[in-house]
Amino acid sequence: MLNIKQMIVSNWHFMRVLRLGAGLFIAYQAWQDGTILVGLLGSIFIFQAISNTGCCASGTCAVQSGKETRNSRHNN
Repeated sequence: MLNIKQMIVSNWHFMRVLRLGAGLFIAYQAWQDGTILVGLLGSIFIFQAISNTGCCASGTCAVQSGKETRNSRHNN
């Protein structure tokens, strides 16, 4: 249980705060308008901010470098 608490309160960066702000704003607007699907979208953003997950949380979205090795080139 301590690990989950530590994960929530540590490592806050700009994108995590932005996701939380966007999620809270979207959820509030959905509550005002009474739209359930938009509220679901807002709750997804809030969940991503709290759990620090998202597209690049696992580190698999890195752009490959432009360097090619001799073995990776295709000869025509």
